[in-house]
Amino acid sequence: MKYGVLSVMALLFACIVYTQDMGPLIEEAAKLEKNLKETEALDTYQSVLKIQPGNITALCKAAELTGRLGSRLKDNGQKTTWFTTAKAYAETALKQKQNYADAYYVMAYTTMKLATVTKGKERAANLRDMKYYADSALLFNPAHAGALYISGKWNTEIYNLNAGEKAAVKVLFGGMPKASLETAILDFEKARTANPWMLVNYLDLANTYVQNRSTGKAIEVLNKMVKMPPRTGDDESLKAEGRSLLASLQ
Repeated sequence: MKYGVLSVMALLFACIVYTQDMGPLIEEAAKLEKNLKETEALDTYQSVLKIQPGNITALCKAAELTGRLGSRLKDNGQKTTWFTTAKAYAETALKQKQNYADAYYVMAYTTMKLATVTKGKERAANLRDMKYYADSALLFNPAHAGALYISGKWNTEIYNLNAGEKAAVKVLFGGMPKASLETAILDFEKARTANPWMLVNYLDLANTYVQNRSTGKAIEVLNKMVKMPPRTGDDESLKAEGRSLLASLQ
């Protein structure tokens, strides 16, 4: 009887915790991110997860921010640790809600990040998963800017593989998947329409135009990019890259 009462009390406590309104904390985290205080924003989302481990918004944002902050580290071992943690958040998000574009997007995003620090078969597997999850996100939201960007990035990554990487990809995909600069450009342009403030998309779009021998279009994209305000902690460095590329093309 004693244990039965304790079990009921534990269940009631869990219900109270689960239904507790996390809105103010989520809003505070979003405000911090908007003000480019991304470490503090991540801390706040993690605070939400301590109370509600299944909060889908906090899980998706924690995955994205952990991946973004991890990218700024110089050591590949540290990057791998951060990206693995980011993927764990994404996996939990997808388990919570399997018909949600953002959950598939953060899975695509974190596998994209892991592809930057892996090689051979492991990198090929991350590229495969990156494609699968980006496509899945677009099934639920065809105008998802992040997923469109990742789809474009996937095309450039596959297009630019070296011979050894192509061999590993062929094994995992059952043949060489179709990828082209033209498809990448189409995806990047769709992403730009969906979210005209994503500076990383502008830079990759410009670089792809350059590789596709469309210098005039690259210059047009870069001229717009360098005048835009920063929306993430990476944007000032991205703009610096954009200015450097622009100078080299003029």
